Amino acid sequence: MIQSMTGFGKSSLQLPTKKITVEIKSLNSKGLDLNVRMPSVYREMELSLRNQISQQLERGKIDFSLYIEVTGEETSTKVNAPIVRAYIAQMRDILPEADATELMKMAVRMPDALKTERDEIDENEWAEIQKVITEALVNINQFRKDEGESLENEFQSRIANIRQLMNDAVSYDAERVETVKGRLRTALEELQANVDENRFEQELIFYLEKYDITEEKVRLGNHLDYFIETLNGKEANGRKLGFITQEMGREINTMGSKSNHSEMQKLVVMMKDELEKIKEQVLNVL
Repeated sequence: MIQSMTGFGKSSLQLPTKKITVEIKSLNSKGLDLNVRMPSVYREMELSLRNQISQQLERGKIDFSLYIEVTGEETSTKVNAPIVRAYIAQMRDILPEADATELMKMAVRMPDALKTERDEIDENEWAEIQKVITEALVNINQFRKDEGESLENEFQSRIANIRQLMNDAVSYDAERVETVKGRLRTALEELQANVDENRFEQELIFYLEKYDITEEKVRLGNHLDYFIETLNGKEANGRKLGFITQEMGREINTMGSKSNHSEMQKLVVMMKDELEKIKEQVLNVL
């Protein structure tokens, strides 16, 4: 079953003093383009986190965000008391009449008045965060599978349309041959030329062989079958599906150049339209 590269997964968990939220967004991309946003305290876990995400999601433009919301009485920022006292003492020398409260307000705005202590990663807390990350990855993969199912249904429908249009185009083949014969005979009659019938038939056969689309029909039919076979395979393979659509396009273009018949050309244009819609969606396949 195919999977889409487009997806979204979210999970959250409330700890005693923190709320943890993980969001993962994914769009189509030729390779893996991973952007990770997380609090600096967890940066040392980024490499292993990237490996985990790349193994699970494989390909796509992926934005990973880890949010930590402090909900309890916990802070890593503290007043640098000696520095604040020094600032107040200096300002009291400059403004001896100033109120102590006003001096305090000014002092805490000065450089180094507040200091942020770097927390060490709590292994138990990271284990809980890891559960949230895993759940978010499960959610985005499920999203991708659901989107892949929709894509598969659309591909099946459009491949069937191309096959039907191809068969409709081939049904005009006999009519096209008679039309070509009629045109050639009319041209010869207008020239009032004496023509050897056997030679005429030989030249006609040679002429019609250049416009024969039997080989293109067979090859296009094989490509359509191979596309469906790949679509139903166990492993998603968007690149392979893209290569098959390129081969399908070559056969359809050749049929168009050989058609020499207005109704067949209309059908070829319709096949091209269906194929372009398939190509657009194949870019989203993992």
